[in-house]
Parts: sequence; C-alpha cells; structure tokens
Amino acid sequence: MTGTYVFWDVDGTLISTDGAGRRAWERAANEVLGQPDLLAGLETAGSSDAEIATAVCRAADVEEPNCAPRLLEAVERALPHELRAGIGGVLANVRENLEALSARDDVVNMLLTGNVAANGRFKLEHFDLWRFFAAGGAFSVAGTDRAGIARRARTLATEHAGHEVAGEQMVVIGDTPHDIACGKAIGARTIAVATGRAYTLAELEARQPWRAFAVLPEPASLCATLGLELTEG
Repeated sequence: MTGTYVFWDVDGTLISTDGAGRRAWERAANEVLGQPDLLAGLETAGSSDAEIATAVCRAADVEEPNCAPRLLEAVERALPHELRAGIGGVLANVRENLEALSARDDVVNMLLTGNVAANGRFKLEHFDLWRFFAAGGAFSVAGTDRAGIARRARTLATEHAGHEVAGEQMVVIGDTPHDIACGKAIGARTIAVATGRAYTLAELEARQPWRAFAVLPEPASLCATLGLELTEG
C-alpha cells in the first residue's frame, strides 16, 4: 500500500529554465498587449500562471475578461522556442531522487505547480522528467490560487490511493514561501529548497517549513528525512 505522496514544484525546484519562462511571458505581453515590459516589478516566483496573467492585465489597465486567457495561450506558444534557446537544466540531485523514489512501491511522485498543465508538461518533457509523473498532479487553472492547487493535489492523491490521505503522508517540496504555505494549507510536511533565484535559505527558514535545505539532499538522505526505509541496491 502506498504510504507517501511527494508533491513537487517545477521551476526552481526540479529545473532551471535559464529565464525561459519570463522571456515567454514578455513575448506574450508584447503579442497580446503591445507592452513587453509589463512584468517589470511583478513578483512572479511562486505565483501561478493564472495569477501572473491577471497581474499583467491589471498592470496594462486592461479589464477585458479574455485578456488573461489570451496571454496564457500566447505563453504556451512562446515557451517551446524560449526553452530550446536557453541553457537551463535539471537541478542538483533531482533526477537521482526521482529515479529512486519512482522505484519504490511506497511512494508516489506527483506535481503541485503554478504552471498550467501544458507549460508544466512541456518543461518536464524538455528535460526528460515527465516520465516520473505518471500519477499526474495539480496545475494552475483560472480562479485558483496556490492553496487551491494544493487542495486539488490532495484530492488527486486521495483518488489515487482509494482512501483519504493523511497530512503526514503528504510532502510538498518547493523553493518559495508560496510552496510552504500551500503545503501547510493541506496539512502536508513541507520541504523548502533554496535552489530557485528568488529566496535564500534563511528567507525560506523564516517561513517555518518542516525541513529546509540549500540543495535537495541526495536520495539516501532524502529518504531518511522522509522516514522511508532504505532499499537494497
């Protein structure tokens, strides 16, 4: 029986896109609104795609209801080009941990991300990580904040398990205070990693996650942290 559901954030936690995401947003803002600099001054780290789209429309003083959806569609078109043009990569110890956890029958890897589904999948396929998330996950949708995405992740875990999943059976791993907050919103254990660009380890520790690390630990150490028995080989 599956014991632990590990919910992973994407940007700054699993991968670095070398700024491809922001460049895609700038291209989209220019395409839809004619203003590529609308993201200047906006705090986007940890925000969902839907929240960013709404903020960009607000910055442009555009109240049309189709503004945010048009931006999101434009970002989806721009992202593949920007990813291929960048030099991002998989962050330290990520692939090794996903391989180790995926080989266990008492752990399920799922996503809990502010990306819309298409963007999250493309990013992970680009870096050959999508294959580790056969169980899927929760993504950004219009009108849902990060806590709402977390609640959806818990629902998906419950559906996967076939019974209610307790808080201690869930772990949220992310690189921003938003990840810590959304994990706490569903009673999950939270692991903060200072591998994103926006927050230092001290800033993350100040938000009182369950655990915090400068870099994601190696598999044996992460399994020990999660209370998982080490497997042979």
